[in-house]
Amino acid sequence: MAGAARLARGSVVALAMGASALVAFGAQAAQANEKVEIAALAFVSSAPLFIAKEKGYLADEGLDAEISIFQAAQPVAVAIASGDADFGVTAFTGGFFNLAAKGALKVIGAQLHEDPGYDGSAILASNAAFDAGLTSVDKLPGHSFALSQVGSSFHYMIGNVAEKAGFDPESVSLKPLQSVPNMIGALKSGQVDSMIIVPHIAKPLANAGAAHIIGWVKDYVPYQVGGLFTSTENVEENREMVEKFVRAYQKGVADYRAALLATDADGKLVESDTTQEILEIVHKYVYANDPADKAYPKIRDGAMFITEEAKLDVADVKAQVKWYQDRGFVSADADPAKFIDTSFIPALTE
Repeated sequence: MAGAARLARGSVVALAMGASALVAFGAQAAQANEKVEIAALAFVSSAPLFIAKEKGYLADEGLDAEISIFQAAQPVAVAIASGDADFGVTAFTGGFFNLAAKGALKVIGAQLHEDPGYDGSAILASNAAFDAGLTSVDKLPGHSFALSQVGSSFHYMIGNVAEKAGFDPESVSLKPLQSVPNMIGALKSGQVDSMIIVPHIAKPLANAGAAHIIGWVKDYVPYQVGGLFTSTENVEENREMVEKFVRAYQKGVADYRAALLATDADGKLVESDTTQEILEIVHKYVYANDPADKAYPKIRDGAMFITEEAKLDVADVKAQVKWYQDRGFVSADADPAKFIDTSFIPALTE
């Protein structure tokens, strides 16, 4: 009988231990975050993503996020379409719109926006071209212009700047160089005469005497430069995950705006209570190899406008698609209404 009692007690203990193990395993499973891959450029305009990751907003939503850095906008779109990444933020391009038109991508929010109230992309002239007379935008005809690819956002910007400035876009010689680093190198060495680039790159180049700023895109083309996007598959089959990501991204946008876009009554940028914290976060991804005293001013100067809550200027995106279509860079049947999804974030304009 005693042996039977000991056996019974042993069985109870074993069952209890087994139950405890199951509870522990269940707790670990509950804590295991869903993996998401993010594609972006190491630009200040990608800062809301960096903030969302580093401040734990993505983790709080149960998402284990990894950020991969790319050298041009088009590969970011390809990464989402191919399933190599779940989310991306970057500039709109002709290639992006073509992929989206095939049903691979959904635009669900906004990235940066060229706004007259904030410094945006600068129009640069090389030192050699500037010394030879390229001192203003209206003198661009007859000069070369660096861009990543034909049909890129750089192409869109120079085309619209030319039209607004009153000269023929065909009078500028386009030089596709495949990546932003290649563009910068070509301008600094005088292999190309001009380019357009975001302020956190343009201002340091000018301040270092490596190029000259001759104009600003915002004065010619206020527009929705880029967006937040995901795959159509994610929207249709994993909507809850997309909703979680959007909430984290919007918190990152709110922190970005509060820290880097705060202005005084005269519209002048001012430092807020969170500016230094956000600069420290962004520095992990942008100018990461520079010491803080050099990187922070460049990041601060490079903070472009992002709309509140990342609301997308849908009307402007539609206008961009038409511009690319009119020039043969985007298929005629591309319909923005089919690849823009405003169910996650209300639109700024329709």
